[in-house]
Amino acid sequence: MTAIEQYLVDSWRASQHGAPMPPPPGRDDLAVLRAARAYEEFTAVLDGRPARHPWWAALCRLFLTARR
Repeated sequence: MTAIEQYLVDSWRASQHGAPMPPPPGRDDLAVLRAARAYEEFTAVLDGRPARHPWWAALCRLFLTARR
């Protein structure tokens, strides 16, 4: 069963029982990714590492391997 099909079943079930409708699939995906990035930056600060954006490290690796 796909996520859309499960959402439709859950929506129908919620309407039958008078419960609140479930959130549509994918609605909070970006918020979860932002929270994960913020958590990684937070743990980096606690560990004493620089809290840079993860893309920065990837770009540095890319350019350093391209120079060799």
